[in-house]
Amino acid sequence: MTVDKDLIHFCVDSALKSGASYSEARLVSTTEEGYILKNGTPESSVFAESSGIGIRVIVDGALGFLAINKLDKKEIASKVKEVIKIAKVSSRSLKVPIKLSKEKAYKDNWEVKAKIKFEDVSPEEKMKYLFDIEKNLSEIKNKLPSRFFQLATANTEKYYVNSDGAEIQAKLPQIFMYYSIIAMENGDTEQRYYPLGESGGWEILERRNLIGKIKEETTALLKILKQAKKLPKENIDVLLSPELVGIAMHESCGHPGEADRSLGREGAQAGETYLTKEWLGKRIGSDVVTVVDDPTLENSYGFYEYDDEGVKAQRRVLIKNGIINDFLHNRWTASVFGKKSNGAARAGRFDREPIVRMSTTFMLPGDFSFEELIEDIKKGVFIKSYTEWNIDDKRWNAKYVGNEAYLIENGELKHLVRRPVLEITTQSFYSSVDALGKKVEFISGTCGKNEPMDPAPVWMGGPFARLRKIPIGSA
Repeated sequence: MTVDKDLIHFCVDSALKSGASYSEARLVSTTEEGYILKNGTPESSVFAESSGIGIRVIVDGALGFLAINKLDKKEIASKVKEVIKIAKVSSRSLKVPIKLSKEKAYKDNWEVKAKIKFEDVSPEEKMKYLFDIEKNLSEIKNKLPSRFFQLATANTEKYYVNSDGAEIQAKLPQIFMYYSIIAMENGDTEQRYYPLGESGGWEILERRNLIGKIKEETTALLKILKQAKKLPKENIDVLLSPELVGIAMHESCGHPGEADRSLGREGAQAGETYLTKEWLGKRIGSDVVTVVDDPTLENSYGFYEYDDEGVKAQRRVLIKNGIINDFLHNRWTASVFGKKSNGAARAGRFDREPIVRMSTTFMLPGDFSFEELIEDIKKGVFIKSYTEWNIDDKRWNAKYVGNEAYLIENGELKHLVRRPVLEITTQSFYSSVDALGKKVEFISGTCGKNEPMDPAPVWMGGPFARLRKIPIGSA
């Protein structure tokens, strides 16, 4: 993308001249490819390009936002005047004016470099990758009535300017792979789905043994159907894999920790939260539980060096040794809380307003090996993967249904168990954790929030986590 820097500065200057006290412009250009293979048949190949500018203004304490993909100065000036008029009318009904926290105005240029660029890999090679997965399942595909594989790549370039003096340019390649498989045995079914996303180039798939992983997990599905036993409902110890810990961190810590939810903005769009400002400093879990959100992890799917308000990315410690420590903030919520932004403003597209979003949310590791975590469990269950999760509007009551799971007896893994169900409150979850593994692992996701919907790429994860005396049943 050849950036017309003069045009972006023109957007900001036009807003200021038309009466805005603050303005910002964010040019986003994205090139995408997508491929789908379903039951051995190519279903779609998508090639798409989009480019446009998102502009925000503050006028008399009211916030206005517009998006435009006609990159013409006359058209931009006209639309800016319109949004400022609307903001002025809105300001009359405001009880509390919008203010932004004071932040350092950075001028920088950052890039994630692909070792193998997506454009250097032909569409035929990309489709062949999906066919290779299908081929590797040929011996058992008669027991797999549904096989869905999706591969997507994206190159995104951004140029951001605000009236405080910030000026940030960025280039970000990302790759996403998703698969969903249903296995059937005697009319009974099990499903496994899994998303993989990272920042970088085609080399990510080359170093990941996804073809082997999918075969392994599909074979496990068939074993579950043949061998898994029902688990009676009782209070036992639970060992959770990084995959299940990750989805719990995202849903029960990351989302409720978004400060705009606490202030009521997202209630009708993406849910509420049990967390209020008064929770800061209160205990929610055991001493071993520390949860962070960190957009700076190299190759993470939620990676960025500056957020979409020009604030430098940083690690946010949401829970520290079991204590609620911080929220995720953009400049508006930070101002309300009387603090600095911690760089959590994100917009997935040029035509979406940057709001408070997660990046990579995970529990920090502990000191135990996997063997040490199970060796003193007299009776328990190890949940390696999940097939379902649910959580209520305030992110307090949650349910997680296991996929591949094993009974633990006297410190040893025994037979497979069928669909163990963990139903628990958020506080009970964190309070029951007594030991953690040494290594953190991640899964990726596409997080939904805002209206219209604005999907955002994220990572989530943690170590193996042991929870003591938890009510467990079977779906």
